[in-house]
Amino acid sequence: IMSTREERTEWFLKDRFGMFIHWGLYSIPARGEWVRSIEKITIEDYQKYFEEFNPVNYDPKAWARAARNAGMRYVVMTTKHHDGFCLFDSKLTDYKATNTPAGRDLIREYVDAFRAEGLKIGFYYSIIDWHHPDFPAYGDRQHPMRDNTAWKDKQHNFANYLEYFHGQVKELLNNYGKIDIMWFDFSYNDMAGEKWEATKLIKMIRSLQPDILIDNRLGGNIKSRDPEIYAGDFASPEQIIPPEGVLNEDGELIPWEACITMNHNWGYAAADKDFKSSGQLVRALVECVSKGGNLLLNVGPTAKGEIPKESLFILLEIGEWMRQNGNSIYHCGKAELPKPEWGRYTQNGKKLYAHIYDRGIGAIGLLGLKGKVRKARLLSDGSEISIQEPWNTGHYGDAAFINFQSSRLPDGVDTVVELELI
Repeated sequence: IMSTREERTEWFLKDRFGMFIHWGLYSIPARGEWVRSIEKITIEDYQKYFEEFNPVNYDPKAWARAARNAGMRYVVMTTKHHDGFCLFDSKLTDYKATNTPAGRDLIREYVDAFRAEGLKIGFYYSIIDWHHPDFPAYGDRQHPMRDNTAWKDKQHNFANYLEYFHGQVKELLNNYGKIDIMWFDFSYNDMAGEKWEATKLIKMIRSLQPDILIDNRLGGNIKSRDPEIYAGDFASPEQIIPPEGVLNEDGELIPWEACITMNHNWGYAAADKDFKSSGQLVRALVECVSKGGNLLLNVGPTAKGEIPKESLFILLEIGEWMRQNGNSIYHCGKAELPKPEWGRYTQNGKKLYAHIYDRGIGAIGLLGLKGKVRKARLLSDGSEISIQEPWNTGHYGDAAFINFQSSRLPDGVDTVVELELI
């Protein structure tokens, strides 16, 4: 029996926070994961990275601990990016980690380590491939050889490529136990939907892993009243948090997840030190949840197999906030109230969470909640917050008021007050 999208996404909409991992040969040139396309590097010139790829410090158990300690509940890792290099031991290609000095199936170790930490497991798989001889090159939108005239008359048997792509997905879903997310990337121009034999692919995937979640990047219209079978279980806005979340044609929220980098690159970029602050990223997570969405936050490990220290530090700080305030994220979604001027709301049933960013002056007004709050507690330590009507508030409609003793907020990033509604 086919599960419904509502059934499949139930855990996803409770867990809310995941880790994205972009890792591959491109960690050696260390100029981001698109380096082959941007610099138009030939297969021959890129080969040196294959021959030296040896992540001596790869410790997926340490990665998994970092994710769990940050409060993340699931993870998605690149099994193959656009350059075609496979981190798993595929029988369908020699272009894989087992044939580099690394000499082993790096995905197997990833799955085992993250599963042991209790995280749900996702596979990112690029449906485009700049290494496979049957993937169209000359004249393509982004292939490294797109304007190389030597490639102009090369013949491609696209059916061969599709067999390869579908075959690798089958390997990934057969060989690593239960997989929770299949994250495809990406469709463009006419390379979408049935060009990928998407219906056939989805049927194969569901036959192997009936409960797996699939993103919306095979093509199709996930916002439609009658989406294609391959339109996906969740929308995947990239490097943006949509102003109203993601709504279908009827204006109803559908499952969505914003994928966001910590700096400006997905893959390791040695020179890119422009990292977002942990506070910015905590607020990004809160914003996603307040609009009914998830946050998938990326790390790009180095050629040695280490998550950059800046990223680890950010994860540590997010984790400290999450340990105190996670109840305002997990199992929460969009509140029944409009966005307040001082911050955001998230809600889980009768528990309404006020995420206060702005101290303002005097008591903090909660519009529409007069007489509706049973009690208020600071989420981080459980201490009582007074909800009284100060003498000067009587003229202002149906607001309840939070009274902080101090002129500063307890947490400058996000002070969370748990309001128990009547």
